[in-house]
Amino acid sequence: MATIDINKFKKLSEQLDIEFKDMKILVKAFTHRSFLNENRNSGLEHNERLEFLGDAVLELVVTDFLYKKYPKKPEGDMTALRSALVNAVTLSKVAEDMGLNEFLLLSKGEAKDEGRARQYILANVIEALIGAIYLDQGYEVAQKFIDKNVHVLIDSVIENKKFIDSKSLFQEMSQEHMGVTPRYDLIKEAGPDHNKIFTVGVFLGDIHIASGEGKSKQEAETQAAFKGLAVKKWG
Repeated sequence: MATIDINKFKKLSEQLDIEFKDMKILVKAFTHRSFLNENRNSGLEHNERLEFLGDAVLELVVTDFLYKKYPKKPEGDMTALRSALVNAVTLSKVAEDMGLNEFLLLSKGEAKDEGRARQYILANVIEALIGAIYLDQGYEVAQKFIDKNVHVLIDSVIENKKFIDSKSLFQEMSQEHMGVTPRYDLIKEAGPDHNKIFTVGVFLGDIHIASGEGKSKQEAETQAAFKGLAVKKWG
């Protein structure tokens, strides 16, 4: 059975500049379900409930931030900006930049996978960590953490146009250039019910243009449209 180096998580606590009252909740934020499958007597719990809570806290804090920062932006623009800040690609990058990869508690199989699956695990860990901070330290500390690590990306998101509604733009360009409305088909869904990953393809007529992945069908469709714009050089 794997042993947990609690001193490692104490160093993480110092790195985060957050003095956790309960270190167990910080360890829990990094415990993937697969780790427990191989370490059934570890006494640990997986992070999925914390992830559920952290997702809600993150969405509220980011929504509040955007509402106050952009008093004249319409709801649609703010929704697109929020999506760009809280999607799996952005959150996994935040986790990587913070060096959170080395704290993950994974099964041996999951630990070897450095591809898309790891990206989603890292995104989920950021949400679980936010949930842990919220429970242990309260809303204000969670808000400061999000300010420091997520809100700082807003200028980059706007500069790189990551907030553009890819689906609307792809539809507009498809109709303009080809007289066709795009169709989105579910290609695959993988993972347990509580944490599914959807793969969606975007088609112009019978031609498959690109595929995208996401934690929801909508996110996967947006990703497919974004890739489709690049394939067709419409971006």
